[in-house]
Amino acid sequence: MRKLAIGAALSGTLALAGLAAPAASAADAPDLTFAGVTVNKGKAVTVGTTDTVTVPVSYTLTRPKDLVIDQEKNFQAVMLYRGTLRSADNEVGPDAPPVCKTAVTTDTTVTENCTEKVVVDPEEALFDASDATTWKAAGVYGHSDSVFSDDYLHSENDITMWGNLASVKVQRAARLTVNATPEPAVKGRTLTVKGSLTRADWEHGTYRGYQGVKVVLQFKADGGSYVNVKGITSGTKGALSTTVKATRSGTYRFVFAGTATTAAKTSAGDHVTVK
Repeated sequence: MRKLAIGAALSGTLALAGLAAPAASAADAPDLTFAGVTVNKGKAVTVGTTDTVTVPVSYTLTRPKDLVIDQEKNFQAVMLYRGTLRSADNEVGPDAPPVCKTAVTTDTTVTENCTEKVVVDPEEALFDASDATTWKAAGVYGHSDSVFSDDYLHSENDITMWGNLASVKVQRAARLTVNATPEPAVKGRTLTVKGSLTRADWEHGTYRGYQGVKVVLQFKADGGSYVNVKGITSGTKGALSTTVKATRSGTYRFVFAGTATTAAKTSAGDHVTVK
């Protein structure tokens, strides 16, 4: 399992302590409260095969007034994981410390509004189709006392996590094409509209056909708006094919509404002139 990367301090601590190491006991855990955690503004996270996706996270953190979080010896952040904290199937975190601004101060506590960016690199962070599911957010606090030299190493690290603070759906990106022929068309004759529906395969780093799902063919007459023409089901390797009567000039496109694991997609339009 890859380590969580929240700046040099947290990255180094988790590399030494191990993400799956037991959290501190309740008696030893710092009195922190992560609240109002929002991931990607409440929207699903769509990930392809190569481009890194930056996921905004916002939350409030309430800490003891005398606890200084310098993101070096004492650090905090929010990470995303699937499974449980005891046995996480996968996890991703920010590659830089959160930005926090004080909102409320009392005699004993400080409440801060925090934002951070969780970075999802499909080539490094996603393994296979099982990662297309609902992930959870966890608050993380760590403390590190380390001394390093060429001939001496001493490290004391404590990690505490608070899980299931929010959830977000991670979906596979889809690609959708369309091609209507012949062009130009003769009025009253048959038009054949073909295309393909593929989706990200994180395990192999490519896009593969998505078979057996519904796709809607839409048509927009010149000067008009798109309307549904018919629904079809994707075939082998995601192939799409149907026929329509050529009635007037306009643009055809396919629309895929998405599934639990795969994001919605609309193809570019293909204009056909009817004579």
